[in-house]
Amino acid sequence: MRLNTTILLALVLCLASGCSGMLPVAKTKDESRWESFEQVKASFDLIIPLETTKAELQKLGFDPYQTSNIQILNYLAIINKFMPNASITMADLPPALRGCMEAKDSCVAYDLKIQDIKSQRQGNLFLDLLRFKRRAHQTGWRFSAFIVLVDDVVVYKLWDGQPRIEEDRFRKNPLGPLQEPADIVTDPAVVTTF
Repeated sequence: MRLNTTILLALVLCLASGCSGMLPVAKTKDESRWESFEQVKASFDLIIPLETTKAELQKLGFDPYQTSNIQILNYLAIINKFMPNASITMADLPPALRGCMEAKDSCVAYDLKIQDIKSQRQGNLFLDLLRFKRRAHQTGWRFSAFIVLVDDVVVYKLWDGQPRIEEDRFRKNPLGPLQEPADIVTDPAVVTTF
């Protein structure tokens, strides 16, 4: 009898608290030598166009053979990236990129994309499982770098990113599992890899 009372009490406490500790946590972290946005940005800032060599670039961590998530692009892929349609001409490009296009096979680019994202579902476990209410809190950072080399010397660099991601996602379905059952896989409050 005492065991049943303990189980019932635990169940009531779980329902009252919402069991938020039992909700899933997802983490998307790309492997790299950098642990933060600031670290990768500081390494990127040390790259000096027309001075930094391929060997120096490798020492800074921008080596596609040693660092994950760096794609090597040839000059045709660079053309597609910067001239996606006929309205953009060679004259519209920075001189360093025009020189890359003229160098053809001597030109390559490194396209780096890294992120560290954590998503924590919050709220009531039962409302979440039954899809009545779903809430997720996402934190982290993203960084992208584009580095162009001609004859193993950096001629152009470009970066973008988000130093601080702080996002809340909320979805409410008054009919719970009866409402839109087909979209459970693509539910934005559930999907945590972006």
